[in-house]
Amino acid sequence: MATSANAHDNGLATSPSDLGHDLTVCDREPIHMPGAIQPHGMLLIVDPVEGVVVGGAGDLARLLGPAWLGGSIAGLIGDAGLEILRSTIAGPVILGPAGDHALSTVASREGRFWLIELEPTAPGEPGTDDALAWIEHGGEQFSRAADLDDLMARAATVFARLSGFDRVMIYRFLDDDSGKVVAECHAPDMDGFLNHHFPASDIPRQARALYVRNRVRVIPDAHYTPAPILGIDPALVDIDLSNVGVRAVSPIHLQYLQNMGVAASASVSIVKDGMLWGLVACHHRRPRGLSYLQRKTCELIAASFAQQVGAKEEAAEYRERLRLRTAEDALSQRLAQDGDNSQLPALIANDMRRLLQADGFVLQRGTTRHTSGHVPPDDAVADILQWVCAQGSILLHTASLEQRLPPAYAYRDLASGLLAITLSAEEPAVLLWFRAETLQTIQWAGNPHKAVGQTPDQPLSPRASFAAWSEEIRGRARPWSPAEIEAGHRLSRLLFDARQRRRIGELNRELTRAVTDKDALLAQQETLIKEVNHRVQNSLQLVVAFLAMQANAENDETLTRHLNEAQRRLSAVALVHRRLYSDDTVTVIDLGRYIEDLLAEMQSSMGDEWTGRLTMDLAPLLITADAAVQIGLVLVELVINAQKYAYAGQPGPIAITLEKVRNRFRLTVADRGRGRTGDRTGFGTRMLGAMVKRLDGTIEESDNAPGLRFTVSAPIATPDEV
Repeated sequence: MATSANAHDNGLATSPSDLGHDLTVCDREPIHMPGAIQPHGMLLIVDPVEGVVVGGAGDLARLLGPAWLGGSIAGLIGDAGLEILRSTIAGPVILGPAGDHALSTVASREGRFWLIELEPTAPGEPGTDDALAWIEHGGEQFSRAADLDDLMARAATVFARLSGFDRVMIYRFLDDDSGKVVAECHAPDMDGFLNHHFPASDIPRQARALYVRNRVRVIPDAHYTPAPILGIDPALVDIDLSNVGVRAVSPIHLQYLQNMGVAASASVSIVKDGMLWGLVACHHRRPRGLSYLQRKTCELIAASFAQQVGAKEEAAEYRERLRLRTAEDALSQRLAQDGDNSQLPALIANDMRRLLQADGFVLQRGTTRHTSGHVPPDDAVADILQWVCAQGSILLHTASLEQRLPPAYAYRDLASGLLAITLSAEEPAVLLWFRAETLQTIQWAGNPHKAVGQTPDQPLSPRASFAAWSEEIRGRARPWSPAEIEAGHRLSRLLFDARQRRRIGELNRELTRAVTDKDALLAQQETLIKEVNHRVQNSLQLVVAFLAMQANAENDETLTRHLNEAQRRLSAVALVHRRLYSDDTVTVIDLGRYIEDLLAEMQSSMGDEWTGRLTMDLAPLLITADAAVQIGLVLVELVINAQKYAYAGQPGPIAITLEKVRNRFRLTVADRGRGRTGDRTGFGTRMLGAMVKRLDGTIEESDNAPGLRFTVSAPIATPDEV
């Protein structure tokens, strides 16, 4: 970067990476181990254990005498200074003036050695006697800035006044590691570089790392002759000088500055959140330095500036996120509204386009396509959709679509920028935002593509021209901001949830229609069943009436008795049908209630003398109607048998109990009559056995002492088992 203080060294490389030569040597140059220093200062390499000088560079003979190498350091920094070095783990450490000399003394640790820098002080210069006032002044100026542009302009002015350099620039690194001069303050008779770009190759990788580690670098005289390191051990020549302010810089960079007409330079790193955001780059047409105190003042003001940059950027990002969130909330409310879902995409297309500040928007659902704004032709959109689905990503974005999809070159004026959300690649369900090409004219400080005129056997040299060179950039759109990309991710979740809710709603409506249809069929079925039961009930009542009339007409006592038994059996069946007709549930009935009603009707038909003779202990128990008919007939038969055989037709006590035992029911009919008399093999007995068998149950007879006890046990048939 032409604006940097130290290109190769803590700064600039020589030229762009496409000069036609192997400029990666710049990235490999050991700029942190130059083996020399700049001659305006001095360097002492000290062994703190022994307290002796083991190496150094600069005019040390004048300061310490000709026998300085191997001599004691105590005479320069005193016993107290030596004790500080021995008790301190790391630097920098300010040791105070070097004896009676007007030199600042700063020490930094490197391995087991201390590196002591000695530089001339600059009393009376800005930032030396009034450092705190300058720091306060810079903070006040930065806090009054209206926006980021105003902040950078104020920073250029503050650093120009503090440093006294002819040209001070605020240089910001861009996403591709190139740089741009975003603010500038320079002498009226000097050329400026405001808004000029510099290629990323101007600053090698190792130099970027040093900018973070050593945040202020000064070259007081670009025409200096390096002062080499001398040492007791020759290996000290390669000692790491990363933390040394007077470290020599790359000769390529010195040539770089001379090509720009710069005699002195300085750079102050702008580090935000631990990352190199930019530089304060200073140039002067005559030799000029900055003392250690001035450099520290610049470093602290730069830290204050970096904080303000972070605050301004965060405020702008917050406003952008707030706008997006507000638009997303409004969109979410529209998506949640009930209505015709087929019309929803057309209604929200404009809102979706405006949400991400796009020039065009496409929503593809299956074969249906909705558009808003300016979009590519239909066949081009189809190609883009196919390409997006093939990527297999829920969200993808680019500011230069033609670099990823070369056919997009044909419609880059409409769709150089693309942000796509894929909800379903099979249906498909895809959303596309387009941004039109933004023509950019970049002002470079010299042609970044022009090859250096040299032969392969010539040494590497920096570019010589920094005249403004314009380049038109095509095929790129305004990039999608991090907030917009995050909004895209949220939109994908929002739209996926809305899509799922619509699907669930459609399924619920289909299920509701199915349930409604089923309910209608069940209602029809229930009506038919009740109608059938009503007809059966009438038929049974008619048969019972005929039997009663026949019994009254017969003079044969035996025939009359048989007719009455048949009448009671039919009455049991008729009662079930009445229960089915009157209950809301036509498939399941309460067996206990049914038996209670059945016995009450039987008792009324048996005559007044049987009143109170039938006692019941009935547990509630749900059972199918079919099983209830069988149980009712069994009960009627058992009661008739007790009336007929236990008491010979005379009234007597009969106890009926119903209980549930696990998954079976147990029905007991007990009398206190004369017990068993002979073998019973008549019609009633055979019918009783057949009905118990149909229930898949058992019937047991036992002595009731006196009388008999009949116990019927069978599984409880539920509707799911039928």
